[in-house]
Amino acid sequence: MIDLRLLREDPETVRDSQRVRGESVDAVDELLRADAARREAVQSFEAVRAEQKQLSKQLPKAAGEEKAALVARTKELSAQVKSAEAVAAEAERALRGAHLAVPNVVAGAPPGGEDDFLVIREVGEPPAIANPRDHLELGERLGAIDVERGAKVSGSRFYYLTGVGAQLQLAMLQMALNHLVEQRFTAMITPVLVKPEAMEGTGFLGAHASEVYRLEADDLYLVGTSEVALAGYHSNEILELGDEPRRYAGWSSCFRREAGSHGKDVRGILRVHQFDKVEMFVYCRPDQAEQEHLRLLAWEEELLAKVEVPYRVIDVAAGDLGSSAVRKYDCEAWVPSQGRYRELTSTSNCTTYQARRLNIRYRDADGRPQVAATLNGTAATTRWLIPILENHQQPDGSVRVPKALQPYLGGRDLLEPR
Repeated sequence: MIDLRLLREDPETVRDSQRVRGESVDAVDELLRADAARREAVQSFEAVRAEQKQLSKQLPKAAGEEKAALVARTKELSAQVKSAEAVAAEAERALRGAHLAVPNVVAGAPPGGEDDFLVIREVGEPPAIANPRDHLELGERLGAIDVERGAKVSGSRFYYLTGVGAQLQLAMLQMALNHLVEQRFTAMITPVLVKPEAMEGTGFLGAHASEVYRLEADDLYLVGTSEVALAGYHSNEILELGDEPRRYAGWSSCFRREAGSHGKDVRGILRVHQFDKVEMFVYCRPDQAEQEHLRLLAWEEELLAKVEVPYRVIDVAAGDLGSSAVRKYDCEAWVPSQGRYRELTSTSNCTTYQARRLNIRYRDADGRPQVAATLNGTAATTRWLIPILENHQQPDGSVRVPKALQPYLGGRDLLEPR
């Protein structure tokens, strides 16, 4: 949630953020009204409650007609207090609903929608491959990917990673996790089922609710990223944050319904319902968040360099940001069979938005609790298999193994068709 002080002091900044996101400013005005209504309701409740307390102190000293009048007034106040309390509680619920409906305030992102990103840099040269095979053809030749049986068992957009495919994914994720542990991240294997509070707190039950799998009988959700479990890890806590942020690297399976993507990227494993991922998640002081965002991007680029694929870094436009992010950088790898770059990693600065929802605080230099900042970023995911297979393919259908992955594959430097 956004800071209500910012809303009260500078509502036009929040309205401007809505405009660059391509969203209505009505949600801002509704939040202003709900905030004013809640404050008025609380003041009314506190006023009658204060009078009730005052009368309760006078009653023991009163006698006769004065006491009878005080008793009568106390009964009236009791009913008024109950009514005012109910009004205040309803106003609080309305405020929270309006508060949750306003996304984070954009900072620095270019205006526009999905296609209005800015390219920051391109790294590496796309390989010159005549008639490149796509990752699915390569994977099937290697005995690494089986989408037919995935569909038979689970439906469309499911798959099996078999043989060297399973080994290659484990190699890639283990390499990423080890790299982050060297950077003093704490390795985590996280739950994939979470309570509604965690899903809502990270901002995935708003515009993204259609993407989420829900187990109604248990009122639990399957995560689309371990960001959810990692954000919820310190909910309702006060952290000790010094100069060094708290950094976690979470390994989990992830689940997405891919609602609205029917007929889009249906071939292979680019857009699927289940995949594995190592996710970076950071808690820090708000004044550290911008620099920490650049560090997360740098770590993503270090990992891409290890798998030796050409990529570019883009600054995502405001209209393509998730509700929690004020700014997001994507790394997109070159996919030879498509002749274009496709997203491999994202890193988002969520400032205090998620932590305010999840009640995650830290103590400042004076020992006072303050709202923490959170950030996230992809370290490695199943989708990385696509550019790894395609960029390192050989004319005979074999695939060269990047040097950084070879130790995790028993020293193999080449994957050959069966």
